[in-house]
Amino acid sequence: MSLSLPADPPRSRSLTGVVEQSIAALSGASDWFGPARSAIIFLVDGLGAHNLAARRGHARFLGSVGGRRDVARTVFPSTTAAALTSLLTGTDPGAHGIVGYRARVPGTDTVPNQLHGWETDGLDPHTWQRRTPLFETHAAGGRPAFVVSKPSYTGTGFTEATLRGAQFFPSDDLDERVARAADLAARHPGSITYLYAPELDTAGHRDGWESDRWTDTLEQVDAAARRLADAIDRGTGVLITADHGMVDVPAHKHVLLRAGSPLLEGVALIGGEPRMLHLYTDDGRADAVAVRWKEDEAARAWVLTRDEAIAAGLFGAVDDDVHARIGDVLVAARGRFAYYDDREADKRPQRMVGQHGSLTDEERTVPLLRLGAFA
Repeated sequence: MSLSLPADPPRSRSLTGVVEQSIAALSGASDWFGPARSAIIFLVDGLGAHNLAARRGHARFLGSVGGRRDVARTVFPSTTAAALTSLLTGTDPGAHGIVGYRARVPGTDTVPNQLHGWETDGLDPHTWQRRTPLFETHAAGGRPAFVVSKPSYTGTGFTEATLRGAQFFPSDDLDERVARAADLAARHPGSITYLYAPELDTAGHRDGWESDRWTDTLEQVDAAARRLADAIDRGTGVLITADHGMVDVPAHKHVLLRAGSPLLEGVALIGGEPRMLHLYTDDGRADAVAVRWKEDEAARAWVLTRDEAIAAGLFGAVDDDVHARIGDVLVAARGRFAYYDDREADKRPQRMVGQHGSLTDEERTVPLLRLGAFA
């Protein structure tokens, strides 16, 4: 199989620079944005630029404030745990160490969930995530930092790993979150506020981004963005962006890895997620596993060894302590395919329609829309 991989668009901006540049704008030092008195990052989980363009008629406000060039490139893997950590630390996965949805703890047979495994698998948010969160640095300098998100994320390991130092304001209602973010920005000059909306991603995973439910939720997000634009004061700069886009994978495009499959020979553990597997192999079997997958799956996936992926820069510069967290072999789905370990007793993940994690433009290109002082 050729190692020809999708190329980043020329002059594309990286999601890793969004928070850093927003903070820099507070002192008039941003290369991307004009000066602002306060800044809000409105993160709409799962809102890919391609998804938004295809449903532009249902998001007339968002469509009116940005064009085809108002985009950024998210990281690889294009999954929430890796992307949000990159956004909030300003570093690539190879530096902060959150290299996928599930990743192996080196030297163990544990492959914890990088969003929820902090509590269940004993991950230390101060050491497993290896870079200082930008909000912590901002707050340590005596400047206000706020998070406005759903109550279920209050005090979680992932929140501590990525947003420590910020004051947390919970609300289940998106409109309440928007109003609170605008109020905090207006009352606290020099502040940075992270406004998080997971509703669209939830709808996409359950019913697909082409579903009526996703479209209805997009309309709600669009209305919330309009209300945010109306609520902010003149000195507040707002960026609306996302962690990844989404593709719908029908059940007949599932590749089920069953007991006895030749593709599982030499594979000790499977991490990642259905559109981007980390395969952790038995000692000495990595090359053989890679050859088998490349021979059998080249039409449905990009298959790379760990060394090939690192050499291609997919994870950014990879620190020595992060190296072994990456699978010996990586399988990034092309088209509309997804891979499932069918030996798992829990089949609920196979009901998921909207998915992400791979290298396609649909998954990696996200909006970068500006309001207020950033417009």
